[in-house]
Amino acid sequence: MTKNKVPSIHFYDQDFVDMYDRTWVWVNELWKTTDGTTAPSCYLSYPGQTLTNQLESCMSALFLVYSNQNYFPFPMIDFFYDKQEENGAIRANYSLEDGKTVSTADNPEGLSPILFAYVEYCFYHKIGDKKRLKRIVPILQKYTDWMEQFKCSNGLYSVPSAACGSGNIPRDGMVYPIDFNAQIAMNALYMSEIGDILNDKELSFRYKRMYFALNTRINSKMWDPETKFFYDLDKDEKRLSNRFIGAYWTLLGKIPNDEKASFMIDMLHNPKEFGTDNPFPGVPVSSPYYSAKGNGYCGGVLPFNTFMVVKGLMNYHEFVFARECSIRHMYFVLDTFHPDTDKIDDVWEAYLPDTEGKSVCEDLEGFPRRRYLPSVGLLTISIMIENIIGLDISLPRKTVDWTMPSREAMGIETLSLKKNNITILSNKNARGWEIRLESEKLYYFTILILDEDKRKTLPIPSGKCSMLVDKL
Repeated sequence: MTKNKVPSIHFYDQDFVDMYDRTWVWVNELWKTTDGTTAPSCYLSYPGQTLTNQLESCMSALFLVYSNQNYFPFPMIDFFYDKQEENGAIRANYSLEDGKTVSTADNPEGLSPILFAYVEYCFYHKIGDKKRLKRIVPILQKYTDWMEQFKCSNGLYSVPSAACGSGNIPRDGMVYPIDFNAQIAMNALYMSEIGDILNDKELSFRYKRMYFALNTRINSKMWDPETKFFYDLDKDEKRLSNRFIGAYWTLLGKIPNDEKASFMIDMLHNPKEFGTDNPFPGVPVSSPYYSAKGNGYCGGVLPFNTFMVVKGLMNYHEFVFARECSIRHMYFVLDTFHPDTDKIDDVWEAYLPDTEGKSVCEDLEGFPRRRYLPSVGLLTISIMIENIIGLDISLPRKTVDWTMPSREAMGIETLSLKKNNITILSNKNARGWEIRLESEKLYYFTILILDEDKRKTLPIPSGKCSMLVDKL
């Protein structure tokens, strides 16, 4: 039944398709509906969950947009908007039992990575609801204004490491975190994009100015010209020496120029740094905190981190490398799920960097979480559709861009773009390689085959049609 409600994918490795389908079955099993008082009216849960968490809700929303609106992601996000306090605060955690704020000693203000603007921008391109953007902009402005209290005289933000979502990665002496500052910059970038969508020049300019001001400070203070990397700063604004995966939020925020980005991307290729067989561990192999057994978030490979890095790579035209890393990570998830035994395992919050299996850590209670779909679904659904199959979809622009490294048998069926169901499949038959398309309404389709340097944009009418790749 679930398979009939969500889009179907086609890929030459059936194991990838099976994992995609299995994820939607799990989503169906873990989908909760409530009266909306102490929890969102509907949300994606996971085993042992006691809190509604801001970051988890944002992660889940990014792949639930592909559910053909059968698993609505909006209530999960709107729950946090409804919890906004008079001063603009939206906290990281709320109890599922009573709906009250749950804070911790190491994060007393309940701060969280600020991803709402990025999520809403993605919502818009998959759902096309401009009215929603108009409604939520005042909420996001107020939330961003509240964050200003953590901004220091040097223009950078100072928050505890517990607010950054970096787990047990050691960050001793950190006062100005690179990941949180990059997330704030990214928030400003997408607030500006939303302003452009709404044709609100004042909104767009305000956040462009905020973005470029913070961008300049991150580049001037947190970039080390000798080691070619971004670092946390201590209280004296001196760069700390520990590299970790959180620095790659700068790629997603488009903060480094192409030259700086190339140095960071080189480290993702390097097997002595972040380029492990299963990309990408929380700290590089060269770090004293790296462990082949994972050591929690240190040597552990988290699907959420892989998603963040892959999307950052896309900003620097690294589609082939991003896809290769996505496929490699998927194989490690599959090999852990189907080990070389008769027993089927499960999907986990974090994986080992060089062999199949889950990352372990005695110091983190309950780690790794089993069937932690908020993170895993980003890989098995979002990355599967966007980076492995290679589809970039925008409902308001009425465009579907399909990037292929080479001719491959793959595609998607019955993906709902609001009231327009589309099917795009590539197969080889007696006439050669053919792309078969089906749609209920007109849209514009761009095909890009990288190894042949073929690119073509065509209007796709309603009904069924096909095109031969050799004729492009």
